[in-house]
This record gives sequence, C-alpha cells and structure tokens, in this order.
Amino acid sequence: MPSYSHDAMTSLVDVKHGLISREIFVNDDLYQQEQEQVFARAWLFIGHESQIPEPGDYVTSCMGEESVILTRDRDHHIHVFLNTCRHRGMKVCRYDEGNTPVFTCPYHGWSFATDGKLVGVPHQQAAYRGQLDVSQWGLIEVAQMTNYKGTIWATWDPAAPPFLDYLGEMKGYLDTALDCRDGREGGSEVIGGIQKWVIPANWKFAAENFAGDSYHNISHRSVDLVGIGPSGEGRRDMAERKRSKRVVSCIPNTGHSAVSFLEPEDMPFVPSYENNPVVRDYFQHVYEERRRRMGSASRLQGLVGTVFPNTSYLARQPRTISVWLPRGATKTEAWRWFLVDKDAPSEVKEVMRHYAMRYSGPGGMTEQDDMENWNYASAASKGVIARRYPYNYEMGVGLEYADNGLPGQVAERISEHNQRGFYQHWAKLMAALSWDEVMAR
Repeated sequence: MPSYSHDAMTSLVDVKHGLISREIFVNDDLYQQEQEQVFARAWLFIGHESQIPEPGDYVTSCMGEESVILTRDRDHHIHVFLNTCRHRGMKVCRYDEGNTPVFTCPYHGWSFATDGKLVGVPHQQAAYRGQLDVSQWGLIEVAQMTNYKGTIWATWDPAAPPFLDYLGEMKGYLDTALDCRDGREGGSEVIGGIQKWVIPANWKFAAENFAGDSYHNISHRSVDLVGIGPSGEGRRDMAERKRSKRVVSCIPNTGHSAVSFLEPEDMPFVPSYENNPVVRDYFQHVYEERRRRMGSASRLQGLVGTVFPNTSYLARQPRTISVWLPRGATKTEAWRWFLVDKDAPSEVKEVMRHYAMRYSGPGGMTEQDDMENWNYASAASKGVIARRYPYNYEMGVGLEYADNGLPGQVAERISEHNQRGFYQHWAKLMAALSWDEVMAR
C-alpha cells in the first residue's frame, strides 16, 4: 500500500486557498492509510453507559473497522474490548446486546470473563500440558477509555492526549448535547436502541456536513414546506433560531467544529409543542430552569457539531449522537443514538422518539435529502476526469473572526472554515505527525 507523505497531504488539502482534492473521498490507498493514522489513533465514541446498566450487560460497537464490546464487569467497571478471540480470531460476541457472565468463542470454546480475563480453555491440561499462560491471552483492551457525562470514548493509542485535552475548546459545544435540558450536567440516556444503515459515500461527507454546513438549506426545502418541526414550522425550533445569532465555531488544532445559536440576554421562552400541554409545559420549565441555573451561559444553544474524526451530534430536537463508520472509500455505515433526559416525563420521551424517527436516519425526511447529496457526490467524483478537479471550500477564506467570548475561531456568518479546519487536522494525522505536532495551533 502506498503511503502518502506530509508534502502529498499538503497538495491534497490546500487550506490556504480552500481547495480539497476529490482523491480523499474515493481513493482506496488513502482509505487504508486512514485506518492506520486516523482511526487507530483518535478518540472514538463507543456508546452510552445507560446501555449497560447492570453487571454482565454488553453492547457491540465499532472503532473504525474494528468490532468492539462495551461491557460492565461484575465489579461494575466498564471495559471496551476488541471483539476477537485470541486463539483463532473468531468473534467472541455475535449479538448486538445482552447480558452474560462470560464471552465464549463458538470456534474452539475459549471463554473470557467480562473483565477480559481468559477463564476457560477446553482440554487445557491435555492439549497444552499446563504450558498455556492464561494471564497473557485475555481479550485485547483499548489503550485508554473515559466516561464523559455518560458517553463512553476510547482510543487504541497509548500516546494519545487525555480525552479532555483532545476535546479542548469543543467541550462546551458538546455539552449542549449531553447536559440536561434544565442545565444540570450529564443526565442523559439512550432510548430506542441504535439506528443503523449503510450509505454509498465516504464517511467524511457526513462528518463535514455535521461540522457545520450552513449552506445547503435548498436541499431541505420540501421538508420545511411539510413543517415537521415542533410547532409545525420548518424542521426545528425556527422561532427561537430567528431571534438568535448563528455562530459557526472551528477548533482547528483538534479538528472539531460546531454550529450554535447565541440567544439575546432577555429572550423569553418561545412556546413549542403547543398541541401537547404536557410536553409544552415541560420545555418551558426546563428553559426557565436552565436560565436560572446557568445565567448568561445558558444563552448558548447547540445545533450541530462534529468531534473529529467521525462523531457528530444534534443538540436540540431530535437530540442525537451519530457515528460515521468507514466501510470502504465510498461506503459508510451510519449509527445513531437518540438521547433524552433520563428523568424526563414518559410522554416527553415518547414525543421525542417519534419526532426523531420522522426527522433523522434513512426513514427521516431531512436526512434522506443529505444522503442523496452524498451518494451522488461520491458517484460523480470517482471518474478519471472528475478526480483532476478539486472541491471548492473557499467560503470565508480570510474572514475576520468574531470576538464574542465563545471558544475557538467563531464566525457569525456562513463560512467553510469549519470544514477547512477538519481537513487540516485530518492531513496532520495522515502525515503521521506526533501528537504534539498534530495538536499545535
């Protein structure tokens, strides 16, 4: 497999002029290099602690192309293991979720406890004559793992910076998706399992779209006309957004990006879900509580964002975390988790679940539009002639950033500086730079 040098990466990703080569979306050799230099090094989203509340609970997840097991052992400790037997490589867990005291390989019967230790080897004395050191053949565990406000993240790289350093200035933006609607820290849970589907496009199309593509509203015009939003207008809380200032935030030294709304200091609650008094009153209550608890900090209302490389969120309704899993240069498996406050009324959770289904994913009206764009862009970029011409990411090149007290490089008008920051960081990792060099501004 060819390896692309730092100079080659610079020619593929020309951030100064806003030109990005189509090769990075269709080239198989670049795709293979991504697995080694991006997905084997970066912090990746695994799942949520609410999916494994009891000892022995597990869910299978993915880190790039690798299948992993997220599980809670008998002492309530959470682990992330590579889903492969140390003997001949068979998956030791072939179910999406469940509860078990041990993971038993169906090929030769090696068994592993939920803390990863090898605890069972058929015919151990006869076959190995006491020579097998079982302490050395447990499940392979990630190098680092963290539980951040209920979300589980991991990396294979022991040299990777601690998670909060990796998150950097993105923390406050991600918190808009993870914290309770009334301003308390954390407190979310997953409802409805994980939605999964396949997209015939490169994973970076989805990641950069959620990093803050504020330019593609034409794609969703039909959805806006239908009016599936909470007040029968547009797609989201349009009345709140129209009264607020849109801010586009890029953290270039980490590759993360977000789009948010900054509400006026004196903005009152804007009613929504008016056809359901229980849900309407709930959102008014949490809005007022958030203002009371957080003061001026409550003005920041999250919309979308991407934690580099492939974890994206929607912070309002629907409130989701998505992971864009690479399955080939022009193939992505999308996974989505739906979040609600754990202590929200059941009626609110049910309304949010239905809203999420009609908004997001392959059955959701909005994301069908997005996926059609990514599908056709991929197909139109694979040809010999098409690959000679770069994509244009010039919007906002040379713009002056706003000084509004928010983290990162913040623009108060539409711009593609989020996407340029994403690809600049991608190019650094692909060039196999050290973490100090990758994280440098």
